Amino acid sequence: MSVIVYKVGVDLRVSSNKSYCKELKNKVSSGYKLREILNIVDGMHFRLYEEKHELSHLYEAKIAKMGNAGRNGGEYYTPRPLIKTIVKVVDPKIGETIYDGACGSAGFLVESYNYLTENQAKLSSAQMATLQNKTFYGKEIKSLAYIIGIMNMILHGIEAPNIRHMDTLAQNINDIQEKDRYNVILANPPFGAGIGREIQQNFPIKTGETAFLFLQHFIKILKAGGRAGIVIKNTFLSNTDNASVSLRKLLLENCNLHTVLDLPGGVFAGAGVKTVVLFFEKGKPTKKVWFYSLNLGRNLGKGNPLNEVDLAEFIKLQKTKADSENSWSVDVSSVDQETFDLSVKNPNKKDETVLRTPDEIIKEMDKLDTEIKSSILSIKKII
Repeated sequence: MSVIVYKVGVDLRVSSNKSYCKELKNKVSSGYKLREILNIVDGMHFRLYEEKHELSHLYEAKIAKMGNAGRNGGEYYTPRPLIKTIVKVVDPKIGETIYDGACGSAGFLVESYNYLTENQAKLSSAQMATLQNKTFYGKEIKSLAYIIGIMNMILHGIEAPNIRHMDTLAQNINDIQEKDRYNVILANPPFGAGIGREIQQNFPIKTGETAFLFLQHFIKILKAGGRAGIVIKNTFLSNTDNASVSLRKLLLENCNLHTVLDLPGGVFAGAGVKTVVLFFEKGKPTKKVWFYSLNLGRNLGKGNPLNEVDLAEFIKLQKTKADSENSWSVDVSSVDQETFDLSVKNPNKKDETVLRTPDEIIKEMDKLDTEIKSSILSIKKII
């Protein structure tokens, strides 16, 4: 059976590839109702900026709810306060190419566009044309995420998204040429074991961990002097398996890993792992790494999500990489040259007072009471 597919930037075409829409399920059982819905949507023009802006916010809110509910959207949704923070630190410029090889709902690309068009009135038509056609690039393997991402970009003003529906890891990184590289990479790649040997053959460091293969891809496809902000499991910093050690060595020797943001648990809805954000620049080895541990003093969750205020201190301190109770620097020369262990160990964190249990307090009181009675008896004997 043929399926009619509309791909942004491409003419309407007929595709016999059923996998393209295998994740999409029509929940409108009545064809008449579906026709009514399509007619209503077709009558919405959204020509005004305010109308598009309102719809884009509604769309983002829907994606966020999908993520918080732990359904499909959770695979594609990175909290927007975190994305905005990563974009601010990496600081992309107009004229640079920005890439996300696991773009999901295209949050990084959308927020980069918002960042670069913050003062849109001051941008020339040539600059806007560059942003529209020669700036944002992405890849996504899952059909639903691919469609969500394209729609998200369109609603935020990127009229012809350059997103490809493909498996990023299927490309042998040795085939990547200079013309394929990007100035900026922003991504939160999927993590988890299970990548087959066939795909692993595309990478010099063999591993079944998805995120570690993506990191190799990102390092390879980043231009010399290019900058990246990548979310990854915090175990990457300390795992002792050969792949983890080799990948840390590769990163430290080929890139300047200048900043590591250590995130608390609960940042990602439904994810039971802690993560860090790696900020690096390709082309020169790492000499010093600045760490920041985000300590919020509260548990994050669906009703208490991460917000921009939570990340304000990190953004402020990162500019000068200053030491604080939550931040410190590590010289790579002091790192174990066999394991390249970069575990988060904050030397500036104040020791917390250890509270005693009720039993310990009672035992201490009994001990003091005994000592007091003994002292009283001694005094009485003297008297």
